[in-house]
Amino acid sequence: MSHRLNYYFLIASTVLVVFGILYLANLSAPASLQIFGNTNYYFLHQFYALLIGLVFAYLAFKIPLRIIKRFAPLLLLLTIVLLSLVLIPAIGVKLWGARRWLSIGGNSFQPSELLKISSILFPSAWLSNRISSEIRKGASTRIKSGYENFIKIFLPFLIFLFLISVILLLQKDLDTLGITILSLMAIYFTAKTPLWHTIITVAGAIAAGITFIIIEPYRAQRLLVFLRPETDPLGIGFQLRQSLLAIGSGGIFGNGWGLSTQKFGFLPQAMSDSLFAIFAEETGIIGCIILISIYIFFFVQGIKIAKNSQDSFSKMVAIGIVTWLATQTFMNIASSMGLFPIAGIPLPFFSYGGSHLVIEMTAVGLLLNVSKNS
Repeated sequence: MSHRLNYYFLIASTVLVVFGILYLANLSAPASLQIFGNTNYYFLHQFYALLIGLVFAYLAFKIPLRIIKRFAPLLLLLTIVLLSLVLIPAIGVKLWGARRWLSIGGNSFQPSELLKISSILFPSAWLSNRISSEIRKGASTRIKSGYENFIKIFLPFLIFLFLISVILLLQKDLDTLGITILSLMAIYFTAKTPLWHTIITVAGAIAAGITFIIIEPYRAQRLLVFLRPETDPLGIGFQLRQSLLAIGSGGIFGNGWGLSTQKFGFLPQAMSDSLFAIFAEETGIIGCIILISIYIFFFVQGIKIAKNSQDSFSKMVAIGIVTWLATQTFMNIASSMGLFPIAGIPLPFFSYGGSHLVIEMTAVGLLLNVSKNS
C-alpha cells in the first residue's frame, strides 16, 4: 500500500533547519572572530554537523521501522555504555562543572543527546509488543490494570526510569532528565496503560525534581532567580537580566539582522541557551511571533503524523519525539523570557552544538519515516 508523505512537516523542518544555520552564521561571527581570528569557525563547525545530521536523517527515513524497532534495545545499550564512559575522568570531558561530553577525533560528543532518541525507541518497542500480546490474548488494545501488568509493565518501566535518572544525575544534567521523563510519560500514556500508573509516576517525578533542586546549591539559586529576578543582578541573576534587556530593546520590529549589541560578550551563552534573546533583540516581537508560529506548525504536523500512524510503535515514537522537541523549545524560550528557570537547553535547530543538531535531524527523519507509512 502506498502512503503520502506529510510534506507540510517536511517544509516546516526545512525552514527551521535552514533558518537556524543562517541565523547562527550571523550570531556566531563576533565570537568566532575574537577567539579564532575568522568569522566562520562556529558556522563551519555547525554546518559540518548539519551535513552529518542529513546523513542520519536520511538513514532514519529509509530504514524500515520494523528494523529500527528490532534494534532499539541495542541502541539503548550503546547509549548507556557511552553515558558510562563520560564518567571516566580519562575519557569524559568536563566543562562548566559537569562531565557530559566525550572527545572523539578532536570533536566533542554529548551522549545524553543520543539518549533522547534511544529512550524513546526502546520503551515504544517494548510497550507496543505488550499491546500486541494483549491483542493476541483476545483482550482490547488497552493494557488492563492488575497485579500481572503491574509486575510485568509498570515495575519494569519504573526501573528503567530509575536507571536513566541515576546516569543523568551523575552527569548533573537535570534539564535533560526532565525532558526525557516527560517524553517517556507521554509514551507510557499513549500505550493506553492504566491512568493511575501515570499519576503516580508524575507525582513521584515532581517530588524527586523538587528534592534535587533543593539539595544542589546552584539549582536552588536558579530557582531563586526565577522567583525573584532582581536577585543579585551582577551575579547569579546576570544572565536573566541581560536576556530580558536584549528582548526588551528589540521592541516591535527589532534592531535589525546582525545589529544586536548583547551578542558582543554582554549576554552569557548567546549562541546556545540565550539565542532566543538575541533573536528577539534583532527581529523584535514580529520576528519572535513568526519563529514561534513556525515551531507550532512543526509540532502540530508532528502530532498529525502520530495520529495517523498505522501501529502502536510508530504512534509512540512520534508522540515521544514531538514531546521532547516541544518541551525543549518551550524551556529554552521561556527561560530567556523569565517564564521558566534558567536551563542549559539548546533551542532545536538553532542553538550552537553539533550533538543536538545531529540527533534532532535524526528525529526529523524518523518522523518522516512514520509519516510515509501512515
